[in-house]
Parts: sequence; C-alpha cells; structure tokens
Amino acid sequence: MFCIRFLVFAQEEQAINEEQIALIAYVIFAVLLLSIMAILFFVTFQKRKNKLLLDQIKQQKAFDEEISKSQTEIQEETLKHVGRELHDNVGQLLAYANMQLNALAAKVPKDMKGNVDETTQIVKDSLTEVRALSKSLNSDVLSNMGLEASIENELQRLKRMDFSATELIVKGERRELNDKKHGIILFRILQEFFSNSVKYSEADEIKVILDYQANQLVITASDDGNGFDMASAKKGSGLINMISRAELIGAIFKIESQLKEGVNVTLTYKFI
Repeated sequence: MFCIRFLVFAQEEQAINEEQIALIAYVIFAVLLLSIMAILFFVTFQKRKNKLLLDQIKQQKAFDEEISKSQTEIQEETLKHVGRELHDNVGQLLAYANMQLNALAAKVPKDMKGNVDETTQIVKDSLTEVRALSKSLNSDVLSNMGLEASIENELQRLKRMDFSATELIVKGERRELNDKKHGIILFRILQEFFSNSVKYSEADEIKVILDYQANQLVITASDDGNGFDMASAKKGSGLINMISRAELIGAIFKIESQLKEGVNVTLTYKFI
C-alpha cells in the first residue's frame, strides 16, 4: 500500500516537474520571440529613419545645388548684359570720340596738338579696356574664346591696370572640358581670385598655371601680395562664391595663404 502511494506521488511530482519545464520553455520561447520581434522592429525603424534622413539630405543638397545654379545663372545673365552694354554703347561712344579727336588733331594749332594727341591716346586706352572688360563679362564671348584665351585676356587687362607682371603657363597636352559652361565657371572662380588680389593683396605679380594631366586639369593661381588669415577668410562671401561654383562642376577647391606670403588657389577639375 505504501509502495503504491509512493509511486503515485512520484508520478504526480514528475508530472508537475514536466509542466514546470514546459512552462519555463514556453516563457523562454515567448521572451526570445518578443526579443526577435523587438530587434526586427528596431532595425526596420532605424532603416526607415536612416532612409528618411538620407532622402532629406539628398533633397537639401539638390535644393542647395539648384539655388546655387540659379544664382550663378542670374549672375551670368547680369554680367552678360553689362558686357553687351559696355561693348555696344560705351565702346561705340569711345570709338566715335576717338574718330572725332583724330579729325580734330589735323585742324588744331601745333601748340595744342600735344594735348589732343594725349587725349586721343587716353580715349584709345579706355576703348581697349572697355573691350577687354566686356569680353571678360560676357559668357557667350568667353565660351567662344575658351578658357586659356579668357584667362590671358583677363591677365593682360590686370597687367595694364594694377600688376607689374602677369603670367599664364600651360603644361601637358590640352584637352576639352566636359562642358563649355564648366570653362566659364572655372574662369569666374579665377576672376573672383583676381578681384580679391586687386582689392586687398597689394600684389605686384600674379601667375596662373594650367596643368593638363591624364585624368584631370589642375589650375593654380597665385599672387605675391599680403596674404590673409585663413580663419577670418572662411566667412567671406568671395571665398563662399568660389567654393560653391567649384562644387557645381565637381571640382576640388583649395586655398592657402599666410600673412605677408601671398595667396595660392588650386582647382582640380576631373575629366570624364
């Protein structure tokens, strides 16, 4: 009788243990399942969040590029208009004044001829400057001239105005740019550098090097002026304009300067 009771008790205890084990296993399985679901939910959520952030970044970048492109196009149209006005109106007036002075030179007394000749030369020089400036402002003319001729025209104009020496050096085998508009943008970046050199550097010499390499064009522009503090220059609109223009065509822009040691700008343009 005792043995029967013991066996029954043992069987009941075994059944309880099995139920406990099954319950523990079920709880563990449920916890694992919930953990996996939570992890999957978190990963999915993070992926969606990252995708949204990437989309926002792309949209912001596209928006910034479009704004920069629009600003550049507006500036180009404005410069083109000014260039045409200089060429068609101011240039024609100076040409007419030059013709009148030449006609007058034959009629004035000898003691006045020197003054007339001097005035005639001033008008001629002014006409030359106006024509050179109109070329550097008009993007259509720049596109027809090409990058090298545009830079040479601008350097010659600067030499007549402010610098004792200007130089353009071309290295390597010449190649066409990916787009004619890219040449205009590269020239505008250099033009911004030239403008800053005229305004602030007090430089005597300016030099530009076009280095045509296998897969890229490396443009280096430098002056021997006062230089500047790089920390303060980063906030300037001129530097911001140069950087944004370079980004439009996928070029790498770099500027280096130290006080009393001039300025050096490097543009790296990749060929397709």
